[in-house]
Amino acid sequence: MAIQWYPGHMHKAQKEIRQTLPKVDLIIEILDARIPFSSENPLIASIRGDKPCVKVLSKSDLADEEKTRSWQEYLEQERHVKTLATTMHDPSKIKQIPELCNKLVPERAQSVKKVRAMIVGIPNVGKSTLINILAGRTIAKTGNEPAVTKTQQQVHVGEDLLLFDTPGILWPKQEFEKSSYRLAATGAIKDTALEYDDVAFVAAEYLLAAYPDLLKTRYELDELPSTELDFFETIGRKRGCLGGGGLVDLKKISQLFINDYRAGILGNITLETPEMVEAEKREQRTKDEEKQRKKQERLSSFKKKRRK
Repeated sequence: MAIQWYPGHMHKAQKEIRQTLPKVDLIIEILDARIPFSSENPLIASIRGDKPCVKVLSKSDLADEEKTRSWQEYLEQERHVKTLATTMHDPSKIKQIPELCNKLVPERAQSVKKVRAMIVGIPNVGKSTLINILAGRTIAKTGNEPAVTKTQQQVHVGEDLLLFDTPGILWPKQEFEKSSYRLAATGAIKDTALEYDDVAFVAAEYLLAAYPDLLKTRYELDELPSTELDFFETIGRKRGCLGGGGLVDLKKISQLFINDYRAGILGNITLETPEMVEAEKREQRTKDEEKQRKKQERLSSFKKKRRK
């Protein structure tokens, strides 16, 4: 499933990020702790260069604590990167961000000028709420839908930090197909741009293997069905999600399932691990190499025909 939802303001935001980057000392990137890789914007990675970066794993109260620690260790292997796991329900953690910024750019922190940081993140990752907590007042508009912030603004945080806020942006094409489904499951993409049952089936496939006990507890099952379809048929009947002819309404039960996940009702769940992501990267490289090989073969064949 390729991401097709790419509003015009996101294209504008990409240009603003490129223009602002040379003016700042470091980047604060807000990631969703449930999908740290899938919520990481490849644009930032491609243009950041050697500029320091604080990666904030937001919504960590909804994620698997052990896997969050694994992700922090993995991300901090990169030079000039520090991480911080936060939740909007614990402002004290969020207020550690200025101190982390100062540690990453100590020469700037010791000057009379404020440390300048650009804050970025995908839609609906909690960036606006985080800014309001840091500022100690309502600066950025918040909401439960993606794409609430649509313009860039500057926010003064205390005496030492100046934030350049940017709209939450996605990217025109998601290189990793499974990441598209994870973004959809967490609500980073508007629900009108996806099919609930497609996303639910992909999420269920992973959860049946990775978190079987949580599913048994939530849906009061003694044993888990072996397939995603059987799983939704079973819980659909238990929850009364029936349509015509007494058949399970897959769209309705899929929506209920996704809403349970987003609200944290299923438990603390992380949808990807560093090991999974590395395997997916290798798989993608193999596909790209095969695609390039076939392209070269077609080009070679075309040139031979032209010479005849």
